[in-house]
Amino acid sequence: MIKFLDLERVNNRFRSEIDARIKSILDSGWYLQGEWNKTFESNFAKFCGVKHCIGCANGLDALKLIIRAYGYGEGDEIIVPANTYIASILAITENGCTPVLVDPDINTYNINPDLIEEKITEKTKAIMVVHLYGQAVRMDKIWALAKKYNLKIIEDSAQAHGSVYQGKKAGNLGDASGFSFYPGKNLGCMGDGGCVTTNDDELALKIRAIANYGSDRKYHHIYKGINSRLDEIQAAILDVKLQNLDSDNTRRREISKYYRENIKNPKIILPNVYDEKAHVWHIFAVRCENRDELQKYLEEKGIQTNIHYPVPPHKQGAYVEWENKCFPVSEEIHKAELSLPISPVLTN
Repeated sequence: MIKFLDLERVNNRFRSEIDARIKSILDSGWYLQGEWNKTFESNFAKFCGVKHCIGCANGLDALKLIIRAYGYGEGDEIIVPANTYIASILAITENGCTPVLVDPDINTYNINPDLIEEKITEKTKAIMVVHLYGQAVRMDKIWALAKKYNLKIIEDSAQAHGSVYQGKKAGNLGDASGFSFYPGKNLGCMGDGGCVTTNDDELALKIRAIANYGSDRKYHHIYKGINSRLDEIQAAILDVKLQNLDSDNTRRREISKYYRENIKNPKIILPNVYDEKAHVWHIFAVRCENRDELQKYLEEKGIQTNIHYPVPPHKQGAYVEWENKCFPVSEEIHKAELSLPISPVLTN
């Protein structure tokens, strides 16, 4: 059986160092907001090329914290791709804001920059870009629109750890970015985890306080906050794996290149890549009209696959008010997408 993702093999490469760090944390008696958090936050900020990294409980919280720290709420609109994972949209509605869905580019699966301006209104506060499947969004037109209409750019970088656009990494392409460290990510912990990256000093302080019960110092609460923290064990694990992230992404690119050069079936549409450095291949997404038949065939051959994602957000029960909306490009992708195995431990 070829697993879609063999997390045991992925993590066993770091077993001895992870074991040693966990033992040191257990021995220390300090499990939250300690030295490993500081170390990982500093190292991940340097990796992304930003001034600040604030650890939190998960990727959804990271996006929620950004929107909350900006003070957006009822009546405010945030533009977001229609084909994203639902977490991007949940972060918007959780803050009382209105998501304004935009169809993606069929070639990149990312938000189509040419369709954004027509969706901007006087209520629009931000554009949320999602670097879907690991490929950085082409940002030029989005930067220009944000400047023209005085909008913030919020990155959902949950699938794009290490992807590069014009010399800058995901997490440093907007005003603030949310990352997920879910175990299956290119940089994943052994549980839930996330962070926010930004160059905005004031925003960073506010997010750190809101995530800690709204407290800027002990028993002093300046915001109506939440509890969203990255624990010491997960921070220590992430710091070990961060050292290998660039080489892991290189291996993913090698596998992707092999797939793209050797899958010749005309019924399978391969992913389009505008720049090899821009894609870190969290997901190798193909499209096939007979997707379910193809998935069954591969399963019979002992190859696990996955679907990202079978039902688009506007067709989910959580957003029943959108059931009559139509986003044809998004729907085409969701109907035909199939994810093939790709990870740094997949053998030739």
